[in-house]
Order: sequence, then structure tokens, then C-alpha cells
Amino acid sequence: MKKLVYLFLMIAQTLFAQSVFQKGNELYKSEQFEEAVGMYEGILKSGQQSAELHFNLGNAYYKLHKVAPAIYHYEKALLLQPNDAEIQTNLKFAQKMAIDEIKVVPKVGFSQMLNEALDVFHYDTWAWIATVFSTVFLLFFTGYYFGPTSLMKRLFFAGMILALLVIAVSVGAAVLERKHYNSERPAIVFAEVAPVKNEPKAAAPAAFELHEGTKVFVLETQDKWAKIELTDETQGWIERAAIKELKQF
Repeated sequence: MKKLVYLFLMIAQTLFAQSVFQKGNELYKSEQFEEAVGMYEGILKSGQQSAELHFNLGNAYYKLHKVAPAIYHYEKALLLQPNDAEIQTNLKFAQKMAIDEIKVVPKVGFSQMLNEALDVFHYDTWAWIATVFSTVFLLFFTGYYFGPTSLMKRLFFAGMILALLVIAVSVGAAVLERKHYNSERPAIVFAEVAPVKNEPKAAAPAAFELHEGTKVFVLETQDKWAKIELTDETQGWIERAAIKELKQF
């Protein structure tokens, strides 16, 4: 009985969220962006989320010229739907509103080559490739088992070996990409101006400043401070209240 009640509540909550989402879309179309944001944020507070919801919320904040929330929600949408070209395009437009221009330091070596190869697909896509080629392997195995001639058996056997190789590479890539995803802690600066210090102390002088909308990566935290790294490999300590981590769902 409890399971049925829980299921009913889940369905009701989902239907309500869909209704509110549609209302938010209507408000956005009528250029009532503040009201649309209120609707979308209400859905997030209820525990519901999707790439489309974060994307629309990013669009609404972009229209309001709120750079940090716009970038934050576009980035959240990309976490849920990494290969979406429209999200990537809108994110680039939002990033142009940010003040800081942080260069990306190119990395070299085998580890970088491996990371670039793995980044071709999201770890879910690598897992999907492994699943597809598992089916292909079974088909080749069936062809090999029932092959009428030795030539056909050789061809199917070669196909089995190739499929196994793709499966092994895909599984390995999925595991490594997932590990990298879990270890990375991206965040967006929400403070209008945030001093970055060489040590986690309020009295320490600021080494440099960051502005809202800048993306950073959290390396560790200590009390109210977070050690961050930029894409140019610059590191420093920033107040945790000044940033908002992207993977805190």
C-alpha cells in the first residue's frame, strides 16, 4: 500500500512539474522573464530537473543579463546532455558576458592524448557502444557457429575478435571517463567580485580577483574556503560562498 501511495505521489509531482514547466515556457515567450525564472526555480526546489529545464532557465537568466546564473544553468544542462549543440552554442554566448578571460593552457604528453581520445564521447556513450558491440559479437558468434563453410567461419571469427576489441576499448574508456567525471569539481563564481588569496585566511592579501560567471575547478575545501584552479592552471583560495559547484544536485 505504501508503495502505491509513493508511486501516486511521484506521478502527481511529475504532472504538476510538467504543468508548471509549460506555464514557465508561456511566460518566457511573453517576455516575462522574471516570472518564468520563478516557475523554473520552483520546479528545481521540488526535486525535479532535466537538461531542458536548466537550458530554459539559462535562457531566462541570459535575457535578464544575469551572467552567473545563466552560465551555471547552461553548464548544468550540459552535464545532463553533454553533446547538445544548442546548449553549447548558448553557453558560448553567455560566456561572452563574463569579464574574466582565462586562457586554456594546452597540455602535452601521453596522458593528455589519452584524455582527448576519451573526451570524444561521454562515458554513457562509451557504455552504449560497448552494449551495441556485445550484440554484434553475439551475431558474429552465431554466424561462426552455424557457418556453412570454413571461409565463412574465418570471417565471422575475425568479426568476433574485432567486436571484442571494441568492447574492451569502450568499457575501459567508459570506466576512465566516469572516474575523471567523478573527480572533477567544476564551479561558477557567483560573487560580483571575488578576491583569490594565496592562503585560506581572510587577512591574507588578494593575489588576484575573479568576477561573476567565471568557471573554476575546486581542488579541496577547508572550512569556508575552497582551493580552486583555473584553466590556465592558476591556483588560489576563494570563499566557498562566492562560488556554486555544478555537481551539487
